[in-house]
Amino acid sequence: MNIDTIDLFELAYQTVNLQRSGLEQLANSALSRGIDLYMRQDYKGAAKEFQRSIGLAPNASNSVEAASYMADAYMGLGDTKGAAKAYKTALRLNPYRDDINIKLGNLYFSEELYSEATAEYEKAVKLNPSAQNIFALGQAYMNTGRYSDAGTQFNKVLRMAPREPNGNFGLGLNYSKQGRYEDAITQFKAAIRLDDKFYDAYAEMGYAFANLGQIDEAMDLVNFLEDPAPELADTLSSYIYEVDPPKMLFAYATSSFNYWMPIKSPVSSLDTYLQTADASKTFTMKFQFDKEMERSEVENVINWQIGRSSGIAPGTAYNFGLPVPETEVQPPPIPVNVYYDAEEMTATVYFKIQQNANADGTIDPSHIEFRFSGKDAFGLKMHPDFDQFTGFSKVY
Repeated sequence: MNIDTIDLFELAYQTVNLQRSGLEQLANSALSRGIDLYMRQDYKGAAKEFQRSIGLAPNASNSVEAASYMADAYMGLGDTKGAAKAYKTALRLNPYRDDINIKLGNLYFSEELYSEATAEYEKAVKLNPSAQNIFALGQAYMNTGRYSDAGTQFNKVLRMAPREPNGNFGLGLNYSKQGRYEDAITQFKAAIRLDDKFYDAYAEMGYAFANLGQIDEAMDLVNFLEDPAPELADTLSSYIYEVDPPKMLFAYATSSFNYWMPIKSPVSSLDTYLQTADASKTFTMKFQFDKEMERSEVENVINWQIGRSSGIAPGTAYNFGLPVPETEVQPPPIPVNVYYDAEEMTATVYFKIQQNANADGTIDPSHIEFRFSGKDAFGLKMHPDFDQFTGFSKVY
């Protein structure tokens, strides 16, 4: 090889380097323009610039960052498929970036694609077994029903960072998923002891209390969160509203059915029309619920029962537990009709009372019991302590 040939190779090498350097400069310029457009929320324009940057110099040191920024731009456009594709591009350019695996896993997780998220988190942990990456993997295992594996990961986090709340918090989440709410509360409390401003732990503890039916404790946490974390408080409050069984708050007559009248009251005293033998009269009672009810449940007359109270507490039994006179009458056990007012969350119950053949019928209005066994708008059955009403005991 002569001197002229060597010079040609050197010239070619320098030319390639110059071209590469020039392309990298162009790529950096495109990346800079993309970031500027992204900051101005021109996500479509930003994505084009990031794509141009990668195309100009795919092997440049900034190409992975361009791909990651491009994913962020697609997320700004609401294009999760485009974002996933961009993250995959970044990983092809550099398969050793665990942070990109985590970002792609988080995207899949937000789309409830938990199996895909798990695969990305596992890759991230293999590349970098940090407490943060292991926590993410534990969450993915938990959401695919692999509770034992999730618990293993969260315990690793606890051992790696015993002064941080994430290990206990993850264990609490895992127990909640399994319906082990008391164990979950113990872990959330442990997390809060490590960080008393870890408001997510307070909220999750509120969910656990609500699921245990301990509504007062859950509401205490809503009140606590209102100032430091109002969004968490609102979400928890809405959840409590959904899972809290419906209750009757109170009832009142919207006709002449005086439910406070004493035992052995003449039926005719309810309405003069009932002075006639065998006459019947339709009366109404209105019941106030504490939450939105399912209309079809409320208006299904089979879900209502009307009868004589059989209470065992002092004074709660029909006729105060004394022998019932032969003259005693009672309403039919099923209402004539029921109307539900969704706006007011009230049920108006229509029922009949009939005079006896001798026109001397008696009744104990204060111990006529109205019971509702239907469901609310969320499919929950009535609270067993607040599904009945009598004039004597009120709601019970």
